[in-house]
Amino acid sequence: MSGHSKWKTIQHKKGAADAKRGKIFSKLSKELMVAARKGSDPATNPALRAVILKAKSVNMPSDNITRAIKKGAGELEGQTLEEIMFETFVAGGVGIVIICLTDNKNRTTSEIRHILTRHGVNFAAQNSVSRGFARKGQILIDARSVEEDKLMEVALNAGAEDMSRDGDHFEVITDPSALSDVNEALEKAGIKPASAEVALIPLAYVKVSDADKARAVMKFIADLEDHDDVQNVYTNMEMDDALLGELETAQG
Repeated sequence: MSGHSKWKTIQHKKGAADAKRGKIFSKLSKELMVAARKGSDPATNPALRAVILKAKSVNMPSDNITRAIKKGAGELEGQTLEEIMFETFVAGGVGIVIICLTDNKNRTTSEIRHILTRHGVNFAAQNSVSRGFARKGQILIDARSVEEDKLMEVALNAGAEDMSRDGDHFEVITDPSALSDVNEALEKAGIKPASAEVALIPLAYVKVSDADKARAVMKFIADLEDHDDVQNVYTNMEMDDALLGELETAQG
């Protein structure tokens, strides 16, 4: 899972450095609203539990979480949102999946198309990219905060499917329905995850060794993530440690 978790690490650091908390919380509110349509009780709604975990991992205030859930459940007035997915291929055959939540599908489609055009790419056929990803629970843990043997024992006993180390993070992979149980077991063991969410995990990776191509892909993804309706962007791009380090240094 190295390519994906390294990319997530870069994005996590970038997000912390940019401190775009308002935008992050706004996007999470949308996710909470959509998840809460299937029920406002996280005990019986695994999708809602997963988004709550994600919100708490970035320190979203409890009042914000509660308000978004109430809007989604119809207890408070809120937007009517729908999820749409876009797919594209970029330099070197790297696949990108873009997940949006919007109250105006036509507007969002037009604006995302404009971003793609600006970067010289087009929409790909439906499922041509997403079929190369699996929906999984993903938990990242700072490798400096826990011993590998202890983490593996707790995670696997709680129902995790896999665990690996990638640079300064451990990555724990679960079935989406087991994400909250594994996360809860980790926290009970005194292990604090850096992030916990249901994500699209690549089944295979496309290695990018050229710094200019990697930088172009990262700029493209950053521009997509800056759009208010874009909730998540997933890629199967993989970089070696030397190139990753170079780009992280450039990001500051």
